Amino acid sequence: MPWRGLLRPGDWLIVALGTALCAAAFPLAWQAGIAEKAVVRQGGTVFAELDLSRNRRIEVPGPLGSTVIAVDRRRVRVVSDPGPRQYCVRQGWLSRPGQIAICAPNEVSVEVRGAKEAYDSLNY
Repeated sequence: MPWRGLLRPGDWLIVALGTALCAAAFPLAWQAGIAEKAVVRQGGTVFAELDLSRNRRIEVPGPLGSTVIAVDRRRVRVVSDPGPRQYCVRQGWLSRPGQIAICAPNEVSVEVRGAKEAYDSLNY
Protein backbone atom coordinates (compact mmCIF):
# COMPACT_ATOMS: atom_id res chain seq x y z
CA MET A 1 0.00 0.00 0.00
CA PRO A 2 1.47 3.35 -1.01
CA TRP A 3 0.30 5.26 2.09
CA ARG A 4 2.47 3.13 4.41
CA GLY A 5 5.57 4.75 2.94
CA LEU A 6 4.35 8.15 4.17
CA LEU A 7 4.28 7.07 7.83
CA ARG A 8 7.34 7.71 9.97
CA PRO A 9 8.38 5.89 13.19
CA GLY A 10 6.81 8.66 15.32
CA ASP A 11 3.49 8.17 13.53
CA TRP A 12 3.51 4.47 14.38
CA LEU A 13 4.27 5.36 18.01
CA ILE A 14 1.25 7.68 18.15
CA VAL A 15 -0.98 5.01 16.64
CA ALA A 16 0.28 2.42 19.16
CA LEU A 17 -0.20 4.79 22.13
CA GLY A 18 -3.71 5.75 20.94
CA THR A 19 -4.70 2.10 20.59
CA ALA A 20 -3.32 1.28 24.05
CA LEU A 21 -5.18 4.24 25.59
CA CYS A 22 -8.48 3.17 24.01
CA ALA A 23 -7.97 -0.43 25.13
CA ALA A 24 -7.24 0.69 28.71
CA ALA A 25 -10.16 3.16 28.86
CA PHE A 26 -12.79 0.77 27.51
CA PRO A 27 -13.24 -1.41 30.64
CA LEU A 28 -12.94 1.60 32.96
CA ALA A 29 -15.69 3.54 31.18
CA TRP A 30 -18.27 0.78 31.61
CA GLN A 31 -17.37 -0.17 35.18
CA ALA A 32 -20.16 0.70 37.59
CA GLY A 33 -19.04 -1.04 40.76
CA ILE A 34 -21.04 -3.43 42.87
CA ALA A 35 -24.82 -3.71 42.67
CA GLU A 36 -26.35 -2.28 45.85
CA LYS A 37 -30.07 -1.89 45.27
CA ALA A 38 -32.89 -2.56 42.85
CA VAL A 39 -35.38 0.16 41.97
CA VAL A 40 -38.86 -1.16 41.17
CA ARG A 41 -41.13 1.17 39.22
CA GLN A 42 -44.85 0.80 38.61
CA GLY A 43 -46.54 3.12 36.16
CA GLY A 44 -43.45 5.36 36.00
CA THR A 45 -43.24 6.01 39.74
CA VAL A 46 -40.93 4.33 42.23
CA PHE A 47 -42.81 1.51 43.93
CA ALA A 48 -39.91 0.15 46.03
CA GLU A 49 -36.15 0.30 46.49
CA LEU A 50 -34.86 -3.14 47.43
CA ASP A 51 -31.55 -3.68 49.23
CA LEU A 52 -29.78 -6.48 47.37
CA SER A 53 -28.05 -7.72 50.52
CA ARG A 54 -31.40 -8.91 51.91
CA ASN A 55 -33.24 -11.79 50.21
CA ARG A 56 -36.93 -11.15 49.72
CA ARG A 57 -39.88 -11.44 47.35
CA ILE A 58 -42.46 -8.74 46.58
CA GLU A 59 -45.60 -8.45 44.48
CA VAL A 60 -46.12 -5.32 42.41
CA PRO A 61 -49.70 -4.58 41.29
CA GLY A 62 -50.23 -3.49 37.70
CA PRO A 63 -53.07 -3.05 35.22
CA LEU A 64 -52.94 -6.74 34.18
CA GLY A 65 -52.30 -8.24 37.62
CA SER A 66 -49.38 -8.81 39.99
CA THR A 67 -45.74 -9.02 38.96
CA VAL A 68 -43.57 -11.03 41.37
CA ILE A 69 -39.98 -9.85 41.91
CA ALA A 70 -37.36 -11.80 43.89
CA VAL A 71 -34.02 -10.78 45.40
CA ASP A 72 -31.52 -13.56 46.12
CA ARG A 73 -27.75 -13.44 46.68
CA ARG A 74 -27.23 -9.81 45.55
CA ARG A 75 -29.23 -10.24 42.36
CA VAL A 76 -32.83 -9.60 41.33
CA ARG A 77 -35.25 -11.04 38.78
CA VAL A 78 -38.87 -10.98 37.68
CA VAL A 79 -40.25 -14.36 38.71
CA SER A 80 -43.67 -14.04 37.11
CA ASP A 81 -45.66 -11.46 35.18
CA PRO A 82 -49.17 -11.54 33.67
CA GLY A 83 -47.91 -10.06 30.38
CA PRO A 84 -48.40 -12.12 27.21
CA ARG A 85 -44.78 -12.47 26.00
CA GLN A 86 -42.87 -12.79 29.29
CA TYR A 87 -39.84 -10.80 28.07
CA CYS A 88 -39.08 -9.45 31.55
CA VAL A 89 -39.20 -12.95 33.04
CA ARG A 90 -36.83 -14.21 30.33
CA GLN A 91 -34.28 -11.53 31.28
CA GLY A 92 -33.25 -13.81 34.15
CA TRP A 93 -31.10 -12.67 37.06
CA LEU A 94 -29.89 -9.07 37.00
CA SER A 95 -26.71 -8.52 39.00
CA ARG A 96 -24.77 -5.63 37.46
CA PRO A 97 -25.55 -1.93 37.84
CA GLY A 98 -27.40 -0.58 34.83
CA GLN A 99 -29.24 -3.81 34.00
CA ILE A 100 -33.00 -3.49 33.68
CA ALA A 101 -36.03 -5.70 33.08
CA ILE A 102 -39.15 -4.02 31.72
CA CYS A 103 -42.60 -5.59 31.84
CA ALA A 104 -44.22 -3.08 29.46
CA PRO A 105 -47.80 -4.45 29.32
CA ASN A 106 -48.03 -4.41 33.12
CA GLU A 107 -46.11 -1.11 33.46
CA VAL A 108 -43.51 -2.58 35.86
CA SER A 109 -39.71 -2.32 35.63
CA VAL A 110 -36.74 -3.37 37.78
CA GLU A 111 -33.38 -1.59 37.54
CA VAL A 112 -30.16 -2.52 39.34
CA ARG A 113 -28.16 0.40 40.73
CA GLY A 114 -24.69 0.70 42.20
CA ALA A 115 -22.64 3.36 43.95
CA LYS A 116 -22.13 5.18 40.65
CA GLU A 117 -24.17 5.26 37.47
CA ALA A 118 -23.32 2.76 34.77
CA TYR A 119 -22.34 4.15 31.37
CA ASP A 120 -24.17 2.90 28.33
CA SER A 121 -24.84 4.13 24.83
CA LEU A 122 -28.11 5.75 25.93
CA ASN A 123 -26.26 7.99 28.40
CA TYR A 124 -23.92 9.14 25.67
